[in-house]
Amino acid sequence: MTRDFVLVHGTTQTPAGFDRLMAELTVCGHRGVAVDLLADGPDHDVAGFAKVVRRQTGAARPVVVAHSGSGVLLPAIGAALGAAHLVWLAAYIPAFGTGRSLRDEAAADVEALFHPEWPGVDPTADLAAADHFLFHDCAPEVRSWAHGTLRLFHPAVLPAHAAGERPDIPSTVIVPAADRTMRSSWMCAAAQERLGVEAHEVPGGHCPHVSHPEAVAAVLRRLA
Repeated sequence: MTRDFVLVHGTTQTPAGFDRLMAELTVCGHRGVAVDLLADGPDHDVAGFAKVVRRQTGAARPVVVAHSGSGVLLPAIGAALGAAHLVWLAAYIPAFGTGRSLRDEAAADVEALFHPEWPGVDPTADLAAADHFLFHDCAPEVRSWAHGTLRLFHPAVLPAHAAGERPDIPSTVIVPAADRTMRSSWMCAAAQERLGVEAHEVPGGHCPHVSHPEAVAAVLRRLA
């Protein structure tokens, strides 16, 4: 059956960052819809961003895929869309039921979550940093294309939002083996401890939908 996949960008790319993944999903007979969290500006709470997404898609019972820091928003977006499944793609998984935020977790042990070179870097303003942290595993022509997808998305709600209860929607976690921003080991552990699932490891760095879209699509099509 044809499945709708709603793709939610992270903190460093526009929706165009999903173009290569959407092409792979189309080959598999599915539909990808890349939404823009900044369509109505950056000043929303979590529920507000969920409404922004809902206004951009009429997909019924979609699989919702969130990248990177947008994992903070994924439970609310999934609930707003009546999602059949949530996918955490190289994403932060909140500490459900604790009331802790990403900021709280980073303050407690930042190097448990992130590689020490990453905090404070803005790859959207520095192509060398983008190549090192985001696109180091890309072919040269893909890397050049990916530069055009860079855009900062850093609303105040992402680090500050206190985690609610674990969503009552099935989840899949996709972890890139060579991530240079978030620690792959942390994401794998969080998948087990916070969602009760085993992570699916794929090749590449923090943007596997750019460098290895076929590997990400192979995981996603199992959810169709």
